[in-house]
Parts: sequence; structure tokens; C-alpha cells
Amino acid sequence: QLIPLIGFISVGLGSAVLYLLRLALYSPDVSWDRKNNPEPWNKLNPTDQYKFLAVSTDYKSLKKDRPNF
Repeated sequence: QLIPLIGFISVGLGSAVLYLLRLALYSPDVSWDRKNNPEPWNKLNPTDQYKFLAVSTDYKSLKKDRPNF
């Protein structure tokens, strides 16, 4: 009776670790290379999807509404 419990716990822990890895590697808020890219959030295009789940936003049709720095 412990085998399903161990399976569900391992699936939950595995998915939590994968989500944390995704946040650490692909989030624009995290800067791993401060020398070459100190502010990675300034290099995002309006068509870049950085949210995990976008329900009603079509990122391909967005236009840039901010100046270049």
C-alpha cells in the first residue's frame, strides 16, 4: 500500500524540481551572466512568451510599446 504513495510523492517532487529548473534557466528575471547580459529583461521582444501558461494572450500579434535602451 506504500508503493502508490511513494509514486505520487516522487512524481510531485520531480515536477517541482523540473519547474524550478525551468524558472532558473528560462525566466527573464534571473541573470546567470552578469558580465555579458546584466539586464536580460530589457532584451525581451513583445512576441516572447515567458509566462508558463498564457490563457488568452496571443504573443505573435503583440506590438512593441516601449523604447529601446
